Amino acid sequence: MKKEVLKELTAKPGKEHHVSDFNPSFTADMSKQDAKEQLAQNIEKLSELQSMLYAQDRYSVLVIFQAMDAAGKDGTIKHVMSGINPQGCQVYSFKQPSAEELDHDYLWRINRSLPERGRIGIFNRSQYEDVLIAKVHPEILLSNKLPGILKAKDIDNEFWKRRYRQINDFERYLTENGTVIIKFFLNVSKAEQKKRFMERLNDESKNWKFSSADVKERQYWDDYMKAYSDVLTETSTEIAPWYVIPADNKWFMRYAVGQIICERMEKLDLHYPQLSKEALERLEECKKNVSDINF
Repeated sequence: MKKEVLKELTAKPGKEHHVSDFNPSFTADMSKQDAKEQLAQNIEKLSELQSMLYAQDRYSVLVIFQAMDAAGKDGTIKHVMSGINPQGCQVYSFKQPSAEELDHDYLWRINRSLPERGRIGIFNRSQYEDVLIAKVHPEILLSNKLPGILKAKDIDNEFWKRRYRQINDFERYLTENGTVIIKFFLNVSKAEQKKRFMERLNDESKNWKFSSADVKERQYWDDYMKAYSDVLTETSTEIAPWYVIPADNKWFMRYAVGQIICERMEKLDLHYPQLSKEALERLEECKKNVSDINF
């Protein structure tokens, strides 16, 4: 992917953004075949980068996926990460908070699931649920038992500004301590989402994916687009920018995600640990001792 194309997919920090400004069908004039070939190359490259990340044990990588239902989060994770050693990768899907999680602050369960050094962590949904679905349905915040929040009307614009600031501060803290944060919003159009819902209804092999709750949420589409626009505006930062990935064509979406992850990891100057002079001498001695053994 050319750098100027990559810039088109980035929600520039400090700018006001609207989801409607990003084309969900954008393909950068690539063919489906070219995208698949590039993805295959990136999968191999990502495998090598992960191996060095694990061996170097200095950084961790956190990949965040947010999207409307049926945008393709699961499929993208499956295809892009197919070449990664499972020992160096962990995937978490954040659903409705449990009673235990509701007894803590909203970032508590995120903290518990962060990748350790040397590993890639993948969040299928994330802390951003608390400024997306919670913004569309603010009444769910009443179960958080927050001080001063007794009814939905208590949740004002200042509340949301504090949340955006808290998330930005949290991500700055993680970045300064060695976690690389890569955030993807998979941008699917309303028409394409409907098409995929119909496929789930009509294809027996996909029936299990269908949820009536997803259809119910579809009626809040405009509210969600506003919430996503606010997230892009308020939380796309220099250290953790949002990438708005066109999701109407799955083949381009998967290619773009893989390309961006590789490019971000390549900037880390990853390498295998170098042994000291003394360690190298011991290694040579071991080689000599092993070569003298008759198997």
